[in-house]
Amino acid sequence: MKNIFDIDDKLAAAAEKAEKKAVESFKSIQQTAEYNGMKVLKAFVDNSVSEGCLKGTNGYGYGDIGRDTLDKVYAQAFGAEDALVRYSFINGTHTLSTALFGVLRPGDRMVSLTGKPYDTLEEVIGIRGEAGRGSLKDMGIEYDECPLNEDGSPDYELIAQKSVGAKIGYIQRSRGYSLRPSFDISTIEKIIKAAHSAQPDLIILVDNCYGEFVERCEPTQVGADLIMGSLIKNPGGGIAQTGGYICGKKKLVELCADRLACIGMGKEAGCTLSGLRDMYLGFFLAPQTVEAALKTSVFACSLFSLLGFETFPKPNEKRTDIIASICLGDEKRLTAFCCGIQSGSPVDSFCRPEAWDMPGYDSKVIMAAGAFTMGASIELSADAPIREPYAVWLQGGLTYATGKAGVLCAAQRLLDEGLIKL
Repeated sequence: MKNIFDIDDKLAAAAEKAEKKAVESFKSIQQTAEYNGMKVLKAFVDNSVSEGCLKGTNGYGYGDIGRDTLDKVYAQAFGAEDALVRYSFINGTHTLSTALFGVLRPGDRMVSLTGKPYDTLEEVIGIRGEAGRGSLKDMGIEYDECPLNEDGSPDYELIAQKSVGAKIGYIQRSRGYSLRPSFDISTIEKIIKAAHSAQPDLIILVDNCYGEFVERCEPTQVGADLIMGSLIKNPGGGIAQTGGYICGKKKLVELCADRLACIGMGKEAGCTLSGLRDMYLGFFLAPQTVEAALKTSVFACSLFSLLGFETFPKPNEKRTDIIASICLGDEKRLTAFCCGIQSGSPVDSFCRPEAWDMPGYDSKVIMAAGAFTMGASIELSADAPIREPYAVWLQGGLTYATGKAGVLCAAQRLLDEGLIKL
């Protein structure tokens, strides 16, 4: 790799050292991937996935056996009663919005149990942006949140207090554009228990983006009523070209289906065109694709820690999602890192990322993503808002070898521009 990508000798030596430090983490990641791979295979077998399931429908899509069977496969693999897996979900935020609007009604109250939600949900909720566009706030839905402790851990006492009288308790598993820890399944279970101790009928929704197949079970298996995510992240396995999923309690999934389609049609209509094969194959490959992304994340943290940068999580810390945050300290290093990731990408490697005003964000964002599917963050990508603390959020890697190469290209770009010393 050193010769192929012209990596500096000292940097190559640091990479070798970083990889050796990651051996135990790699072993654990591989064991989890093997378990989850078997779990997905069993869901395919138990639900009699056939060649006919891979064929799509057009028009109204009535009686689409492939669509309906895919829902069953997701539900079983994620330990849920039902699922809604559709290519018509635009992204993760769209699935989250569909679930919120599907379950909440005027006069209800939702409370975010894990602090401020991800940037793109702020306008959906109505805590940012123009009034009158149909946000939850416009619809008469009250919002509250439970700030996290200074160390980023949940405030369980506050969670119990603010859950009283609420209809929905919302949990964001991933860190978003913050440096707080992402939450593992055991922590999510504790959050749910704290909320239910004060409000037993509280409906728990979990933004599961970036967390699927990182552990051996999902939030639906520890008390969550609904989980949501994007197919161009973990569960699409780098194959699905678009789409999202909602899994959980059957009655709640049906409400979400009514919101996505219309009342009276719900899950029974909606053609799949030519998208089913990609969604099935992507889900089948997802545990191993997540394995590659996690190994890439661990390697990146291990290498950049050796280079003197703070990373979240720390190199050998337990992974609860595929994201790694690297604090680079200033905009120059941030931009150089993203340019390096882009240069080591299979698509559009010759492009130079630039920060711009992305829809849904309140500051300029730079993104590096030379991917086969636009915006697919299960493929190696890096992005960051141009603001303090100038940290970059790295995720993805379809294979470990190419993920490692992309990370090395990023480090080499910093070295070439005189922004690090070896």
